[in-house]
Amino acid sequence: MSVVYDTIDAENNGRSLKLMGSTGTKKSRMLEFFFRVMKGENVSVKKLADEYGVSSKSISRDIGEIKTFLYDHRDLVDNTELKYAASSKSYYLEFENFLLSKELIAVIKMMIGCRAFSKMELLDIVDKLKNFTSRHDRTMLDQIIAKEMYHYNEVNSDCKSVIDHIWTLTRCIYERIEITLTYYKASRDLVERRIMPVAITFSDYYFYLIAYRCDTLDWVPLYYRVDRIAGIVEHRKHFVLDKEHDFDEGELREKIQFMFSGKYRKIKFSYTGSSVQAILDKIPTAKIIEKKGDTKIIEAETYGIGMFLLSQGSRVTALEPPEFVEEMKEEIKKMQAQYEE
Repeated sequence: MSVVYDTIDAENNGRSLKLMGSTGTKKSRMLEFFFRVMKGENVSVKKLADEYGVSSKSISRDIGEIKTFLYDHRDLVDNTELKYAASSKSYYLEFENFLLSKELIAVIKMMIGCRAFSKMELLDIVDKLKNFTSRHDRTMLDQIIAKEMYHYNEVNSDCKSVIDHIWTLTRCIYERIEITLTYYKASRDLVERRIMPVAITFSDYYFYLIAYRCDTLDWVPLYYRVDRIAGIVEHRKHFVLDKEHDFDEGELREKIQFMFSGKYRKIKFSYTGSSVQAILDKIPTAKIIEKKGDTKIIEAETYGIGMFLLSQGSRVTALEPPEFVEEMKEEIKKMQAQYEE
């Protein structure tokens, strides 16, 4: 009896394996098809039928089951649809949350314009972003991007990867870790600085790390260009910031547009010119508090704004506070002295 049962079991197991193999093949086929359209491929019924050695009806049934699944699980897949393109007689996947081509080109042009990344880093990011738009528009996008990338001039960098540095610094900021930077100053002198990193911001082609020095707790924020950081050493020591000296990065962008160190303060200056809106756009915290003919009295809260205001020439006059007025006067005297020599 046991032999008979063993034989019967073996036969049944064989049939089960065949059935499982058939079902497994169908599942694998459907999963592979779904993965291909997820990656942006346009796939025709005939092509799939030829590849898998099955009838077109079998492939059509697979597609029907996938469509039904997507429809029944809209709460999970965000109205993702398997659509048919009559022009190519193929199916493609359309995501509700796809990055639209017009959005993608705007993002890419912004990234190219900022010149903050190396050419290889930028190409890698662009290739990944393209996966989030429809396959239909990729040919056009590739041609547009190719022209942009041909003329792309990256900013010279002292580090291997700006992206790697940004991630390391972001983690150190989050975990409040003291670090030592090996850093190239504008003079090209190589220095080491032990600092408390507090924020990262972007301005005029460069990413900047904002930090406090560990050896002088005067709480004046210092700015380090990320591309000039040759090395980063993380220490075991963690730091604590009180609310007064902590940074809110959203608020920071309003108050720091010019990467020059200096005290945070409220200033007042007059502006005589036709493009006052350019001043207001450049300094988000600026507001006109008084008008005297063609002259506008402007108030702003910011860091290190003096160099920008000096660039406006005689159109700007510093008014308050007194130490700010004196700083501007001293800088103008130095400028004038250079022309008198």
